[in-house]
Amino acid sequence: MEILYSNLLALTWQQAVMWIIGGVLIYLAIKKDMEPTLLLPIGFGAILVNLPNSGAVETVKTLFEAGISNELFPLILFIGIGAMIDFGPLLSKLMIFGAAAQFGIFFTLCVASMFFDINDAASIAIIGAADGPTSIVVAQKLNSNYLGAIMVAAYSYMALVPIIQPPVIRALTTKHERMIRMPVKPTRPVTKTTRILFPIIVTFLVGLIAPASVALVGFLMFGNLLRECGVLGNLSETAQTSLANLITLLLGITISFSMRADAFVQLDTIFIMLIGLLAFVFDTIGGVLFAKIVNLFRKDKINPMIGAAGISAFPMSARVVQRMAMKEDPGNILIMQATGVNVSGQIASVIAGGLIISLVSSYL
Repeated sequence: MEILYSNLLALTWQQAVMWIIGGVLIYLAIKKDMEPTLLLPIGFGAILVNLPNSGAVETVKTLFEAGISNELFPLILFIGIGAMIDFGPLLSKLMIFGAAAQFGIFFTLCVASMFFDINDAASIAIIGAADGPTSIVVAQKLNSNYLGAIMVAAYSYMALVPIIQPPVIRALTTKHERMIRMPVKPTRPVTKTTRILFPIIVTFLVGLIAPASVALVGFLMFGNLLRECGVLGNLSETAQTSLANLITLLLGITISFSMRADAFVQLDTIFIMLIGLLAFVFDTIGGVLFAKIVNLFRKDKINPMIGAAGISAFPMSARVVQRMAMKEDPGNILIMQATGVNVSGQIASVIAGGLIISLVSSYL
């Protein structure tokens, strides 16, 4: 009883707030099925490290130093993500909307730099990529003081894509534009040789153009090479399932080290969440407006909604576009085009992260 009493006396209101935040994340993971493989361990970890005199802090700190401080966990996770992605839709038709949908990152960098140091501003801006592993790597590379808040924001907004994107898309498009059909034109199947060469060539080019992002892109492309080479089926399957799931769980519970009450419960955290939302919204705006601009020069119009799929939240964003298209016109099938744009957004967000690291590192 004496130990219990002393622990209760050691409890701070900030720790109690973190218990509530952890509980909310667990609720969203279980009840709402929002990124459960990540939000569940993050939520539980937030409670674990904020118990009074918690003996788990040192253990989680060890995991943090072993897997986050050196970017090991995010990079290994990229292997699994690369093994999951079929770049076929991207290869069969060039999609440049992924690059346009990174507009929010650089716009938010300008905004955030007015309130935060440049390394923190850049780390916050990358939330707009809707890519958790990239957000972690950028924040860690730039020694951001807000890794926990950035991590929670990045994965929360990924899970909230079906809620955040539709109002933005509707505000920027007319009903007529949302009803534009884009028939799938017959194309030659992508050859196995092309599929194998693609990850190798992309890694080579990115290494020459943006060396700071070559680790991010390289691990993603290596995972895809496992998928496409045809001789490592078991390893590809393991990377997509067991490896990705295990690393995601470790990543979630480990990142909770940055969610200790003394570092997390502050006004800056709320501000970061709001700025991260701004980045996410402006990424969507950039993709949609780019598609509308392209339509000014095309006879065969593009449905501008597919531009919104250029963020990295795969495949949620492509599904959002398809649902919105079918709501306006039940026979309008855009899933192939939206998926191609979504895949291009996966690559573009990683390259954008590398560019951010290069630009800010040269400034510091």
